[in-house]
Amino acid sequence: MRIALVAHNQKKDDMVALATEFAPLLKRHTLMATGTTGGRLQAEVGLDVERLLSGPLGGDLQIGARLSVGEVDALIFLRDPMTAQPHEPDINALIRACDVHNVPCATNLATARLLLKGLE
Repeated sequence: MRIALVAHNQKKDDMVALATEFAPLLKRHTLMATGTTGGRLQAEVGLDVERLLSGPLGGDLQIGARLSVGEVDALIFLRDPMTAQPHEPDINALIRACDVHNVPCATNLATARLLLKGLE
């Protein structure tokens, strides 16, 4: 599967911990991530991740474009609901694209774990 991984700044540590927990599973799939998240997953977990732009610079839009043409099978987007994001419209568009194209989307650790356990 092609899995996109995104995490807001306050959730990047959670994404690294999640990826560490599920590293054997994630290594069997094609991964893409926004810039800083992807860099941390490469450096700290040892995953092979295609790094796109950071979210505020268009990474969310890049993932959304791929998703809309069938190039993303699942999205894990650990969002920080307590912090306003300058690119909120892009985030909403990405979540909406998951709904439109029937792509599983996890936005917190609980749903991310359920999604990944379902892939095991």
